[in-house]
Amino acid sequence: MTQQELMDILQDFFGAGPVPPLGRKWEGGTLTLKPGEEGLQAKEVPVDVFFKKLVRVRDQLRLLEQKINGHQSLTGSEKLELQAYLTRCYGSLTTFNVLFAQSEDRLVGEKSSS
Repeated sequence: MTQQELMDILQDFFGAGPVPPLGRKWEGGTLTLKPGEEGLQAKEVPVDVFFKKLVRVRDQLRLLEQKINGHQSLTGSEKLELQAYLTRCYGSLTTFNVLFAQSEDRLVGEKSSS
């Protein structure tokens, strides 16, 4: 079994698709977390590592959404309530849409009706 075949199997199992491209300006970049308290060391995370984790969260939310929609014993109103929680989760993550190279890969929260 090749590495690509294994990756394809794992992606199918976990419901994740291929990682979308990172915006070019972020390639090789670093995310720096600076504590507000003096004397504590900052933490640096490569942007591509953070981006892959963000995509995994997005993919798991999508999988959860599919499972909710296909669940046999949930009522329609229960599904709608759970969908609202998922929508708010997506909305909380939209801050990081700037990292995606293509707009169709971005996270979408609640859309305004205006």
